[in-house]
Amino acid sequence: METALGFCKSCRRRRPPPGELWRVPEPWLEAAQDDATRVAIRDMERAGIDIISDGEIRRESYSNRLATALSGLDLDNPAEVRGRTGGTVVVPRIVGPIRRLRPVEVHDVEFPRPNTDHIIKITLPGPFTMSRQAKNEFYKDEEELVMDYAAAVNAEIRDLKAAEAV
Repeated sequence: METALGFCKSCRRRRPPPGELWRVPEPWLEAAQDDATRVAIRDMERAGIDIISDGEIRRESYSNRLATALSGLDLDNPAEVRGRTGGTVVVPRIVGPIRRLRPVEVHDVEFPRPNTDHIIKITLPGPFTMSRQAKNEFYKDEEELVMDYAAAVNAEIRDLKAAEAV
């Protein structure tokens, strides 16, 4: 059973890294994702969608891609938290300050640009969502935690806007 941020509840381990997550072998993965993204773009255009996305082809989920790229998380030694429905959910542990070390999803906005004339959008998780998908073992209070997530999201949004996303 899958849980937040790609952890397997039964084995309590993180899902395989991207090279093992996809069915297409690594040497052909990027080209296959590019082709699938072009197909998704054409499908959205044919459907009459005015503001398109990359089809989220390269992401296992909209929140995992950004959340697991931030520093301050221990992905290898997960914890359990109470889920929205009352059960437990396996999540990464927050063990240090949450920081964005690099742009994470800019390529996902840059790739569609030469492939469409439409406005491009992308989904990102918010600070509150990410704070609920991890176990805080570092921050003294929730506000400080959420503000560091907010700073990371803000920096990502600025880079996405510069790459012409809406």
